[in-house]
Amino acid sequence: MKLLDKKNIIITGGSRGIGRGIALVLAKHGANIAFTYSSSVD
Repeated sequence: MKLLDKKNIIITGGSRGIGRGIALVLAKHGANIAFTYSSSVD
């Protein structure tokens, strides 16, 4: 059994940088991940 099996985690800003890295590590440890992001249109 993995450390975070059956845990649901929401990450804001999870598409790039630190947020993405955190999401990948948590998923590797068995967590169910939901993440949000916003894109800016210039």
